[in-house]
Amino acid sequence: MADLAEGTVVDGRYRVGSRLGSGGMADVFLAEDQQLGRKVALKLLHRRFAEDPDFVERFRREAQSAAGLQHPNVVSVYDRGAYDDTYYIAMEYLPGRSLKQVIRQEAPIDPIKAIDITIQILKAARFAHRHGVIHRDLKPHNVIVDDGGHVKVTDFGIARAGASDMTETGSIMGTAQYLSPEQAQGHAVSASSDLYSVGVVLYELMTGRVPFDADAAVTIALKHVSEAPTPPAAINPQIPPELEQVALWALNKDPADRPQDADEFIAALESARAAILSGDGGQRTASMAALAAVAGPAAGAGPPGDPGVPVVPEPVPPGAPPPVYPVTYVDGPIGGPPPEEQRRRQNPWPWVALLLALLLIGGGVAVLYLATRPAKQKIVPPVTGQQLNTARTVLQDAGFSVSVLNVTGKQPAQTVIGENPPGGSKAGQGSVVTLTVSLGPGNIPVPPTVGESSAQARQAITQAGLKVARVVSESSSQIPQGDVIDTTPIAGTSVPPGSPVTLIVSSGKPKVTVPDETGQPQQAAKQALQSAGFKVTTTTQATATTPPGDVISQSPAGNTQAVPGSTVALVIAKAPTATVPNVKGQTAGAATTALQAAGFTVAQATQPVTKQSNDGIVLSQSPKSGTTAKKGSTVTITVGHYTPPTPTTPTTPTTPTTPTTTTP
Repeated sequence: MADLAEGTVVDGRYRVGSRLGSGGMADVFLAEDQQLGRKVALKLLHRRFAEDPDFVERFRREAQSAAGLQHPNVVSVYDRGAYDDTYYIAMEYLPGRSLKQVIRQEAPIDPIKAIDITIQILKAARFAHRHGVIHRDLKPHNVIVDDGGHVKVTDFGIARAGASDMTETGSIMGTAQYLSPEQAQGHAVSASSDLYSVGVVLYELMTGRVPFDADAAVTIALKHVSEAPTPPAAINPQIPPELEQVALWALNKDPADRPQDADEFIAALESARAAILSGDGGQRTASMAALAAVAGPAAGAGPPGDPGVPVVPEPVPPGAPPPVYPVTYVDGPIGGPPPEEQRRRQNPWPWVALLLALLLIGGGVAVLYLATRPAKQKIVPPVTGQQLNTARTVLQDAGFSVSVLNVTGKQPAQTVIGENPPGGSKAGQGSVVTLTVSLGPGNIPVPPTVGESSAQARQAITQAGLKVARVVSESSSQIPQGDVIDTTPIAGTSVPPGSPVTLIVSSGKPKVTVPDETGQPQQAAKQALQSAGFKVTTTTQATATTPPGDVISQSPAGNTQAVPGSTVALVIAKAPTATVPNVKGQTAGAATTALQAAGFTVAQATQPVTKQSNDGIVLSQSPKSGTTAKKGSTVTITVGHYTPPTPTTPTTPTTPTTPTTTTP
């Protein structure tokens, strides 16, 4: 929806402040609940979705699902309602970082911290599962971590509570990098699907990257179904083997091979933590070494036809060392169950659907048919070219079950572009017909732009076929001003061509409060500002109202915000000055008047004169005329003082003395 102006009151109750973030479905704002006087996160559905009943239902379900989950590790939902032709949810405001931000900034995460974070996520999932709610989109973006390390899970936007037509088989919802294999194939989800997603999060915490990634979402989904993950220790050799095995256990393709519930997952993590803290961690097992050797650090794939890396837990007697979770492949055990049991667990249809999708994506044309010998054969109705909902109804009416594999295609979205077994062939009554359905034109990954200039990022986004919707400023102590901190959606996210991208651009380092040093002595003011992280410059200004040497004013002003390292300019008071007037030759009275008028104090000295005309006249002055002196300083004038001459007395002539001659 359009930006809400700061101060807007939503539904007569929530006063909007700053924007906290944006997503594909909604914007989130920091707001104040004026009734209860508390901060809330206000989530408003984009208006373009407000007229779509499915999106409105999804949004409503988020509020309904989360409102019933009151748990220390689940974000609380306070209220929901309608406003300005759209809908909102008022949620608990959580200052902190998303787990995705933590991973970007700190990964790989310390094993003990990774275990603690994962256990908190699992506690939230356990609580939701016990109340019949499956999250379906657990990922680091939906986890908030505060400064104390406390974790809360949010965004139940595609959660399922009980039976719901919003979660029918064939509807893939979630984020590709964190999808379980059953979600990637459009199958029904369960609590085990959430545990797989948590396993992906744990893998990312340990390694700094997700186990499967690619440019297109469908490619990532196919990797979840068909490839084994690269062993975490092949990426980060510092990962303890006990923790690595727990992560791989959670990433099994078959839900039956994963932890059976959150409690079992938590217990395995706590056992791994105890082993790590005790310093008695075991060596990497032969099975794990075999897995690493087969998978390799680059590909991470098992033997041909291997649908994953089943990891089977074994019971741990009290006081025994931490368990080792053996690894098995479908074509041969490595410390696991016998091949017969593995073969009984395999369902061929996902692989038929997967192969069909790969052939279609590559432009090939293929007809695949799995030979079966059902008790009763029926003709499969041809539905290629029909809309998914119509095709599903036709097949179900004919007695078949339906599975859906979504792929990128040129055909309009929701169009059936492949059918297996093919229409017109025979298949067992009640068997599964896999429909390959077009998602429409392929999505585009958001290009990475972090650290680039705003202009460079705009160019990269435009060249990728996307558009810059808006630019949001955000302070950063790491990214220089004008460079990109992040994008929404984040880099690598697959979005339709022409989708809007928000650039988050650094406004520079976070601002701090400038100390107010007005009226303080110059040296003390300078020291205080430098201690606060600022540079200081000074100029002087003559004034009679501020003592010389004190601060008259500063820029930026005191108690305002400025970037650390910026300069604060101080204006220092100095006494006013004036030019000393020339009073030489004036009478003492006139000279005194002139000097006082110029702002000086007058001191007078006298000097005897013999001319009566110099009596009372200024003979000299100090400082000299024309010099500059501080107002209020003293100018000394020397004034003539006439003294009449003393009469002289006549003298009697003396008789000359006859010189005395000395005879040698």
